[in-house]
Amino acid sequence: MKVSLIQMNSISDKAANLAEAQRLIERAVEQERPDWVSLPECFDFLGAGRREKFAAAEVLPGGPAYGLMQSLARKHRIFIHAGSILEKVEGQERIHNTTLVFDREGREIARYRKIHMFDITAPDGAQYRESAAFAPGDAVVTYEADGMIFGCAICYDLRFPGLFQALADKGAQAIALPAAFTMQTGKDHWQVLCRARAIETETYFLAAAQTGAHVAGNETRQTYGHSLVVDPWGHVVAKASDGPGIVSARLDKSLVTKVRAQIPVAQHRVRLG
Repeated sequence: MKVSLIQMNSISDKAANLAEAQRLIERAVEQERPDWVSLPECFDFLGAGRREKFAAAEVLPGGPAYGLMQSLARKHRIFIHAGSILEKVEGQERIHNTTLVFDREGREIARYRKIHMFDITAPDGAQYRESAAFAPGDAVVTYEADGMIFGCAICYDLRFPGLFQALADKGAQAIALPAAFTMQTGKDHWQVLCRARAIETETYFLAAAQTGAHVAGNETRQTYGHSLVVDPWGHVVAKASDGPGIVSARLDKSLVTKVRAQIPVAQHRVRLG
């Protein structure tokens, strides 16, 4: 299976973001001919304030981001792991940060809502309070694509290994993590955490990321980029350059089997507590 990760610099202009996502997916299809494509976290809308986020959110199924991803999957006969979009929830004062997955026919085959909320103060003093606008999900989600089982996670989820063990327990052989890691945390933690999750679960780890600057309220914030593919042994087998673009790799299901036979951590794990 060939996969392509789309690296974007999304901003608070939904129409521009969707046009750029379409352009990059169609470029990937033309140049790389992938079976499976992933976009980054909040590819449809990044930055601005709570009110603007709510205005950009979609009621699912439906809406421009949903419709575009569905049509591109059908048109190009590919699986699209549609990063994450802003999902409106009827009767709630918060929205969800939601991954959608479409098969080669354009059918929705998975929906994952980000579980862990990014409520931190960064080393430079910038405050992130994701829970003010977003409600967490509570489901561990996997899906099958061309005989390979994929697990779903989003950005800050990366720091919580229990979720990835749960995905591995559900049979995941590859895990997709669309992200918008901050520059400050990304430069020190991004690659080591992605490699650690791949090594622990003995899965391919596919992390499509946001890159560059966006405006949130009165602040300009920088995302780290460096979208990457890690194999089940923990090697980085593909990594994006700076700026928007595409990075591709091939997944070999037999390598997952080989690594798990060599170091059978799932069999050796002792459940404590």
